Amino acid sequence: MKVGIFDSGVGGLTVLRAVRNRFPKIDIVYLGDTARVPYGNKSPQTVVRYSLECAKFLLDKGVEALVVACNTASSYAVPALRDYFGVPVIGVVEPGVEEALRLTEGKVGVIGTPATIRSGSYQEKLKEAGVEVFSKACPLFVPLVEEGLIEGDITRRVVDMYLKELKEAKIDTLILGCTHYPLLKREIQNYLKDVRIIDSSDAVARALEGIIENEGNSSTELFFTDRSQNLDFLIELILGKPLKPTILSEGVPKV
Repeated sequence: MKVGIFDSGVGGLTVLRAVRNRFPKIDIVYLGDTARVPYGNKSPQTVVRYSLECAKFLLDKGVEALVVACNTASSYAVPALRDYFGVPVIGVVEPGVEEALRLTEGKVGVIGTPATIRSGSYQEKLKEAGVEVFSKACPLFVPLVEEGLIEGDITRRVVDMYLKELKEAKIDTLILGCTHYPLLKREIQNYLKDVRIIDSSDAVARALEGIIENEGNSSTELFFTDRSQNLDFLIELILGKPLKPTILSEGVPKV
């Protein structure tokens, strides 16, 4: 079975890794829209359009299910993708919320891109379950990851700037509402100490149970719309081995 995964950049490779670990035989086609990263500062209409274009590229590659690894796209585009394409579509928001609700003692923090936080997709679902929610947009986290600055003094200063008020609120659980953010997990965990950190990758992989079959040739194809300076480094860092990406110099087809 062939599964497509797309994200605004390299962060969605954390989802690819989790899906591959759970379904070792499937064939995976990954698209990182690095030419237009980040999606988090774009309008909802633009995010939906970009998502439709990414999905069409993957469908043209013959995928039978779509995973929207981008939290911003999951917040705005999943209904449109389900209406437009006749394949199962899984986003990252609901699996992440379910995992947080399973672990929290009542105070959940949510961090993400400005668009994800503005959408309220995480906050609304958490509040419906009766937990106290604290949210914060962290727009500099994605550029830090894309530049390979996943630890060090600069990263620690940005973490402190964004997460100070969540720390003061004494949250017990934090949802990393962007697939880039798990690459900053060490610095975030060191700053927040005993707070439980939730990234949606494993939860998404579990959500695919019963939707896809673990069969195929175990192939992995990586496509990106631009070659960032640290692309090869980040691919190896996340996936644990070097894989040669294909760069789509003309981007993806318009819808």
